[in-house]
Amino acid sequence: MNDKLKKLGVNLPILPMTTVGSFPKTDKLRRARSAWAKGEMNGQELENVEREATKQWIEFQDEIGIDVIVDGEMYRGDMVAYFAEKLPGFTEGGFVRSYGNRYYRKPIVTGEVKWKEPITVEWWKYSQSLTNKPMKGMLTGPYTIMDWSFNEYYADRRETCLALAHVIRSEVEALVAAGAKIIQVDEPATSVRPSELPLVIESMDIVTKDIPAYFITHICYGDFEKIYPRMLDIPVDNFDLEFSNSNNDLLPKFRKSPFHKDLSAGVVDVHSHQIESVDVIQSRLKEILGTVPKEQVWVDPDCGLKTRTVEESQQKLRKIAEAVREARQSYA
Repeated sequence: MNDKLKKLGVNLPILPMTTVGSFPKTDKLRRARSAWAKGEMNGQELENVEREATKQWIEFQDEIGIDVIVDGEMYRGDMVAYFAEKLPGFTEGGFVRSYGNRYYRKPIVTGEVKWKEPITVEWWKYSQSLTNKPMKGMLTGPYTIMDWSFNEYYADRRETCLALAHVIRSEVEALVAAGAKIIQVDEPATSVRPSELPLVIESMDIVTKDIPAYFITHICYGDFEKIYPRMLDIPVDNFDLEFSNSNNDLLPKFRKSPFHKDLSAGVVDVHSHQIESVDVIQSRLKEILGTVPKEQVWVDPDCGLKTRTVEESQQKLRKIAEAVREARQSYA
């Protein structure tokens, strides 16, 4: 197991299981969010339903044996807009299409971006109180927030990104003060502009430097050919990457230049309704373990599961858990 995790007092089995972050909203929560938007439900009533849905997802993860839990983001919409709504300096923009038929209001930076109070800490504390397993702190990284927002205040992209990095660092510090030991900082925009990889590295250094926590970053569906192996300079402990959707096509790159950090390997496709069999998952995992040492490998879905139904999400996670249990027996 990773030495940093040991020092933090986190004990995980071989091939730790986790999930990337988001789960689909329950039907009850969807109805509640709609009622709240129409003014038919107040904020506290909505939060009560969000807490109930969060508890259900945490209990499910515990039930099937997930080792590092996520809260499922029942209280969030879009991963960037959620933070922009909480931070001074942002103005809500119009709707833009993100993927499929999903839309979000693209934030606009119209003033100095500041961190005034914790954004995710109370939800993390509530979620951690529901399980004895470690609960991830879940944040969107400064580069992605910058890249997915309009800027009308700062001089350029770098200045915007670094301002946001200091904001996200403050949130990280608040999470660690609350007891979080594993923090995921999602940077899905990393591979969009390979020339800006140094900015991703610089901003993540601001976020993570000298913080006593184990850091994961999630980067999905990108042109890794242009950023690997330089992306390993991003100062985190674990890279969460998709493998199933791309048929493990990252592995030849890893053979050419070894992957020397921990790896959360996505072994089920979150953009497919198909429920992968245990054999398929084991085949993918076996190939990954033929390239990356087992001591470095975690196992999860390719990305967040919020695009799937509740039933599909649960079935995919159950299959992962079954496949990992069998794989662990072979290493016992």
